[in-house]
Amino acid sequence: MRRLCVLLAALVLALYPLLVWWGVTHQQLLPALLVLSLGFTMRLILASGSTPVPGQGLRAVAGLGLLLCLLVWWHQQTQWLLWYPVLVNGLGFALFFISLWQPMTVVERIARWQEPALPAAAVGYTRRVTQVWCLFFLLNGAVAGWTIWLGDMRYWSLYNGVISYLAMALLMAGEYLVRRRVRARIDDMERSCH
Repeated sequence: MRRLCVLLAALVLALYPLLVWWGVTHQQLLPALLVLSLGFTMRLILASGSTPVPGQGLRAVAGLGLLLCLLVWWHQQTQWLLWYPVLVNGLGFALFFISLWQPMTVVERIARWQEPALPAAAVGYTRRVTQVWCLFFLLNGAVAGWTIWLGDMRYWSLYNGVISYLAMALLMAGEYLVRRRVRARIDDMERSCH
């Protein structure tokens, strides 16, 4: 049941730009706010049992989303909803950037869940991947902000609901391919040392 709730919350929040677009363009803001609030509430509750790294971020993002829904409901100004992608990217940037000055970056912590005895060469790689994600969050958030400035829901929805997701998927796929090559090189180095 928990897995189903996690998937449902993820689906609702992935559809955030579409729900906002639909609510604004069809004057159906209240139903959109209710669905989004339910998704954010489920994410907040489900993230409380998560491991620290993603759990903190998921709770913060869900809290921001709920706050924006409350502001829209209270002030009856849809503009607040448009800031969610900017805030999420800002939060992602902050979490990844701050981790660069900690003993373990966010990416290294995630990598250590799969492989606790991470080789030293892989640690350096995780630091570079963290830097790449920082740049992604910074650029993605800036473009999301620019779409607000343009003032056209079509551009906002297209970028935040399609292009941004495609860019993230491409980055993840590219990183996966690079990681496989780096891993093969590390394995070759370890074999030659033995």
